[in-house]
Amino acid sequence: MPAKKKTRTMSDEHKAALAEGRSQGRAVRLYLEALEANKPKRGRKRTPESVQKRLDKITAELPSADPLKRLQLTQEQLDLEAELQAGETTVDLAALEKDFIASAAAYASRKGISYSAFRSVGVTPAVLRAAGISRAS
Repeated sequence: MPAKKKTRTMSDEHKAALAEGRSQGRAVRLYLEALEANKPKRGRKRTPESVQKRLDKITAELPSADPLKRLQLTQEQLDLEAELQAGETTVDLAALEKDFIASAAAYASRKGISYSAFRSVGVTPAVLRAAGISRAS
């Protein structure tokens, strides 16, 4: 007869520690994703009007285009429509930054992440200072 398996239970403190770790990780991830999404791009800025103007031009070209050109125009149209939609959504970077500042030091300490690593992914020195992460950390 096989031995009975012991059922394991987590203590409330362990569950709370896991929840806190998930919360800290989420705050850091969301802030870094927002930084990445709002990173300035090279070249001339595209306005919603210029994107819409190009979409109108594509719509006019599509009926008379050969199949290969139609394929390329359709893909460009999809890309431009996605760009317009992305431009409409705004991210509250200040709220994400506040959550990052509250969580980053504990997260970095637990995961062994240095000041330099945060800087290399675009986090500003002022935000790191506010979070309590220094070069000596």
